[in-house]
Amino acid sequence: MRVFVTGGTGAIGGHAVPALVAAGHEVRALARSDVAAAALRAHGATPVRVSLFDRDGLAENFDGCAAVVNLASALPGTTSFIRKSAWAECHRIRRDGSAAVVDAAIAAGVPRVLQESVAMIYADAGDRWIDEESPVDNYPIAVGNHAAEASARRFTGSGGVGVVLRFGLFYGIGAAHSEQLVALARRRIGFRAGRPGAYVSSIHLADAADAVVSALRTDSGTYNIVDDLPVTKRDHTAALAGAVGRHPVVTGPGRAALLLGERTTSLTRSLRVSNKRFRSAAGWRPHYASVWEGYAHMVRRPA
Repeated sequence: MRVFVTGGTGAIGGHAVPALVAAGHEVRALARSDVAAAALRAHGATPVRVSLFDRDGLAENFDGCAAVVNLASALPGTTSFIRKSAWAECHRIRRDGSAAVVDAAIAAGVPRVLQESVAMIYADAGDRWIDEESPVDNYPIAVGNHAAEASARRFTGSGGVGVVLRFGLFYGIGAAHSEQLVALARRRIGFRAGRPGAYVSSIHLADAADAVVSALRTDSGTYNIVDDLPVTKRDHTAALAGAVGRHPVVTGPGRAALLLGERTTSLTRSLRVSNKRFRSAAGWRPHYASVWEGYAHMVRRPA
């Protein structure tokens, strides 16, 4: 199958592109620089120079593709995460970029579009399980995700197969924030945002990449891509500590993060998300059942 990937050198894309190639697909991927192009070639993909916002250019390059996988994003760094202005480019990519991708896919007659989204758009559910029918929230930094998902649904409405993948919190080599959390854990600093009993749903990048491959054979719809066993924030901190073999001397910011309200709500809310729908639809199952196994592997594996 010929597949076009956007965001092919990002955190998830850097794992998804080689996974698609390994599965036997012919992969073409958007590259914005010589460095990105070289990385894509190293993974066995063909780099393509075109703007994410160039509908005609995208349509030309989508010709003959059986699927388009839109993983493009631009998450702000941890030091600027709480500034709303820092999300402007990410919103533009997810709003205007996703719209351009869908317009181009329709024009080129592409039958399937996969759109990246996040599980963090669900409303806080305490200790209750969350599935794809659970209510979502419309806090400010989620505006781009909602726009991207709307574009995928528009593609389905046009007669195509539109698939939305709501990923849990990424971790693993290549996920900058998780690498930073591991570095803090080595210094005996535990990270915990929000209530210790609140849940966090994660997904290892390798498992997320496998899910992208598996999603090429699912029906239209929205699917949660998370590990099997969400953990409380208390246990998430403990899993990090256990992976590096160092008990934290200090842990934070804890409940203080709740004081920033919508600026940190994607990190503080309780999300016990289920992956049952996708497991049933795609025959997929994560290799790492929870962060306990995943962080241990991440620390053992050289970067």
